[in-house]
Amino acid sequence: MNLETDRLLLRQYVLSDAPFIYKLMNSEGWLKNIGDRGIKNIEDAEAYMQKNYLSSYEKHGFGPYLVSLKDGTPIGSSGLYKRNNLEHPDVGFAFLSEFGNKGYAFESTKAVMKYAAEKLKLQTIVGITLPENISSVKLLKKLGLSEIGTYKYEDGEELLLFSN
Repeated sequence: MNLETDRLLLRQYVLSDAPFIYKLMNSEGWLKNIGDRGIKNIEDAEAYMQKNYLSSYEKHGFGPYLVSLKDGTPIGSSGLYKRNNLEHPDVGFAFLSEFGNKGYAFESTKAVMKYAAEKLKLQTIVGITLPENISSVKLLKKLGLSEIGTYKYEDGEELLLFSN
C-alpha cells in the first residue's frame, strides 16, 4: 500500500521506522490525546509495531500508515484500526506538533478513507476521540463523519464515536 497526495506519501510501517514511532508516541500530543503506550525505548517501539501494526496488515489488510513529506521526512501517522469491540474499522491520525495546523492530517486521512472505500471496499468507517480533543472532533466532521454516540475504550475511558 502506497498512497500519494499533493504534498504527502503514505506507506505501511516497517520495523526500521521504530525510532519515529518512539518519537511520535512520546510526543506531548500523543500522550495527551491518545495515551501512554509504555514505549520507553526503540525496542519497545519495535515490539509494539510488530504486535499492533505489522500483524494488522497481515490479519486485516490495513493498519496505520507512515505519513511523510515528499522529501521523505516522517511527520505522522494516519490509518485504519480494527478494535476488538468495534464492529467497523476506525480511522486514526497523529502528527508531530511541528507539523500541526498545516492540513496534513486532513489530507492524509482523506486519502486513507478513499483507499478504504475504493480498494478495500469498506462501507463503514468510524472514528473515536476524546470529547475535549476539539481539533480531532473538527477533523472527523470535516472528513464526513457524524457523531453517533460514545465508545468505551478497553480501559473504561469514554470517547466520542463518529461514523460515515
